[in-house]
Amino acid sequence: MKIVIAVDSFKESLASYEVADCIEKGIKKVYVDAEIIKVPIADGGEGTVDALVYGMGGRFVEVEVSNPLGERINSKYGILLDEKRAIIEMATASGLALVAPQKRNPLKTTTYGTGEMIKDAIKKGCRRFIVGIGGSATNDAGMGMMQALGMKFLDVHGQEVGEGGEALLKVAKIDGTKLLPELKMCQFLVACDVNNPLYGLNGAAYVYAGQKGANEEMIEELDAGLKHFSTVLKEYLSVDVSLVAGSGAAGGLGVAFLAFLNVELKSGIEIVLEEVQLQEKLDGADFVITGEGRMDAQSLMGKAPVGVAKLAKLEGVPIISLSGAIADNSEELLHKEGIDVLFSIMNAPMSLEEALNPEKTKVLVEKKTEEIFRLIKMVQNHNTLNG
Repeated sequence: MKIVIAVDSFKESLASYEVADCIEKGIKKVYVDAEIIKVPIADGGEGTVDALVYGMGGRFVEVEVSNPLGERINSKYGILLDEKRAIIEMATASGLALVAPQKRNPLKTTTYGTGEMIKDAIKKGCRRFIVGIGGSATNDAGMGMMQALGMKFLDVHGQEVGEGGEALLKVAKIDGTKLLPELKMCQFLVACDVNNPLYGLNGAAYVYAGQKGANEEMIEELDAGLKHFSTVLKEYLSVDVSLVAGSGAAGGLGVAFLAFLNVELKSGIEIVLEEVQLQEKLDGADFVITGEGRMDAQSLMGKAPVGVAKLAKLEGVPIISLSGAIADNSEELLHKEGIDVLFSIMNAPMSLEEALNPEKTKVLVEKKTEEIFRLIKMVQNHNTLNG
């Protein structure tokens, strides 16, 4: 029997590779000789670095960068085995979780640390980048990232404008003469699952800045800054990229990638599944096991399990989902997306704290998997006995 395990992390509990290890142990208690293919996955957000480094082979790199408020912190990214590809999550340098709730202010926060990670990887020889841009604390149109990479944003007096969303209204000229020359040889694959333009009612400020600490007055100022920045950008590029779908992603970080770097914006789960070559690994599989911490309606929106299910259905492989919890009334929707059967690892009522305990979760994952495959073996034995 061949079984492919392609699970996302159980957020705040286990990384994807840890979940896969527990599932493997459960299977082996029933099918000792089973061929197990473990493919840690993610949807381009949190956990993508871990999933791709463990799934494809590579190493983690620690680097000191600026957090969204300019404070120095230790962060990490991944470099794959070929030493030419880097995996970066912008949230580890410029993410909302790095800023205490009372300090969140997208007029002040910057993506400078994300640029520092890219710069560090370039110095280490990387020329291809996979970048996840979810979970940002910023609304600076990626200006901070580009400042870290050598670009200058100047006011009407020729002085640098500073950092943060409040600086966008001051930009009068863009100077790219000091940009890192290696960037011309770099390619960026950016995991982007939103299609917002840069500014306007559907833009970065109006849709997302409130989640990052902005009040209504601040949102209006940020949107005005993004609109102003787009006019300067259009003059610099001789083309308007501010209305391109995804330009407003991550507080406008998407527009910086589109404007200044060699980039392709793509669904996060598509990027990950292609990079780990999941479809090829499904060949000849009897079952695929997927899942994440909680299966619900959001799982339909570009999340890892549904991406796995779509590929598995193309190959005609049955799909089992294993998760920490299953939201009420979501089963029918998930079945329609190709997931054949859904299981929760819960075996009794428990508090959220208990449910998220990593050691508890490991035991629950292993035991539930064992019971699932005991059922499969019982059915197989019954069918064999009855011809």
